[in-house]
Parts: sequence; structure tokens; C-alpha cells
Amino acid sequence: MRHLLLAALASLVALALPAAQAQDKNGAKAIYESACAACHGAGILNAPKFGDSAAWTARAKVGLDALVKSAIAGTAKGMPPKGGRVDLNDGQIRSVIEYMMAGGAAPTAAAPAASAVAVPAVARSAAPAPTPAPSAEVNAFNRLLKPLGRFNRPAVESGIHDPANDMTLQLQPPAVAFATLPKSQAGNHVDWVKALDAKALAPRWDRNDPAANAIVMDLNIVREVKGSMPDVVYPHKQHTEWLDCSNCHPAIFVPQKGANQISMASILLGQKCGVCHGKVAFPVSECRLCHSRKKAAATTAEVKP
Repeated sequence: MRHLLLAALASLVALALPAAQAQDKNGAKAIYESACAACHGAGILNAPKFGDSAAWTARAKVGLDALVKSAIAGTAKGMPPKGGRVDLNDGQIRSVIEYMMAGGAAPTAAAPAASAVAVPAVARSAAPAPTPAPSAEVNAFNRLLKPLGRFNRPAVESGIHDPANDMTLQLQPPAVAFATLPKSQAGNHVDWVKALDAKALAPRWDRNDPAANAIVMDLNIVREVKGSMPDVVYPHKQHTEWLDCSNCHPAIFVPQKGANQISMASILLGQKCGVCHGKVAFPVSECRLCHSRKKAAATTAEVKP
């Protein structure tokens, strides 16, 4: 009787893992990596680990529909509704649960290797071994490039918040918070200037007075640079929409012409512009965002005979 029960439970897991999951149905792999891996990869708060057939088989007793319903509603143990991805539909939630139960087509570094996952025999026979899809990024092997999809990590992976604190799991994932903002190819892939212009954001100007209006200074400072690179334009307007003048003056920049020695070396060392850029503002790799004014064309004096 016990063998029949185990076989039935294994069959239930296998039914939840159709061959189609190998094709990453509904983008389950991407959803897992962005929203689920932080807890289900390491088993935080006793979350069933990615590909742990024993843990998932025990939970499969209630049926896949019940697991989906629980994931949508969230749990009292600390999992927020839909794992914090309120943008997901029910079908996507179901797919990512199936993906985690199977161990996925390509486990991430946070998840156990596929060879270490003990999948029930019935499940192994029900679905063929997944074939890894060819990478669309030809330079994915280059260790000098940042891994794809690693910006806007959940709070538990940010390196700032305490992953052992239950309340960290309640924080809204940045990918969800930024979903409706204008896109950029730099930094955290949000165009913050466009977001301000579109009134999609309303930065709080004074920490004590939420009704205080920003004191915006519309003044461009042009710094001429040597060589062929365009000159640097520093727009006060975009900066003072976020910050009070005292954030930069006089500790970082002395408000006097010629008093500030700025170089790319100092910026890369976290000084001058590098106090923010590369940390909380777009990185210095986006050269043209600062070097934006073309040099004036050189004129040759007319030589008279």
C-alpha cells in the first residue's frame, strides 16, 4: 500500500511537469531567477528548494491547484503574494512552480546542480531530459561582462539588506517598482530624467516637510576637455530636481571657477562625479551622457599676402 501511495505522489509530480516545461513555458526560468531564487534556491524560511523532489512531493499532496492558490495569496511564513511579483498572472505562477518542482531546464548558481537533484523515476520517464537553449548573447562567456539580467536584484540579493530578516522579503522587488518607468540601457535600466519629466516620480525635497517644493537651478556648466572627446555638460536642472545644493557644495565641488580638478581617474576612484555615478546614478561607461557638447569647429585665420 505504501509503495502505491508513493507511486501516486510521484505521478502527481510528473503530471505537473509536462515536456513543455523544458521550453521554459511562460518564461518560468526568468521569473524564477528574478523573484524566486533568493528563497527557493537556498531554502530560506524552509521554502522548498529548487528541484528538491522530496520537499515538492510532500507539498504536492494538496494538489498543484492548491500550491498555485497559496503562492498567489502569499504565506504567513514570510512569502509575499505572488513572491513579490504582483505583475504575474495565474498561468505564470503555475509555470514557475512546475519549473521549480522539476529542477528547471538550466538551474542558476543559487540552485542545486541538476545532477544532484533526485527526481522520482516516474517523473524522469514522463519528461525527456531538457536540451539547453542556445544563448542569444554571443559574449555571454566573457567573464569581463556583467551577467545578463542581474540588475535590479530582489532585496535579499542586494548586498544591502539583511537576507535573514523576515521583513526583507516583504520589500517590493525593484523590478516590480520600476516596471512602468521609462527604460534606459544604462545602470538599472531606468531613465530617471524622463521619469521626472513625465511626472512619474515626485521626489521628496524636504525630509521634514513633504509639501516643500524643490528649488531647481536651470544652469548648465560646460567643462572643456582635451583631445577629441566632446566637452562635458553638467546640467544643474536635472540634479537639483533631486538634490539640494548642499549635497555637492562645498564638500565635493568648490563653487568657484577653476577650483575643481576633475579627471576620469578620480571619478573611477569614487571621487567628484564618482561619488554618485556608478553607485546610485548611471555608470561612467555611458560616456555620451556627460560628454554631450561637440567641440567648436577650429577656424583658420586668413593669411593675407
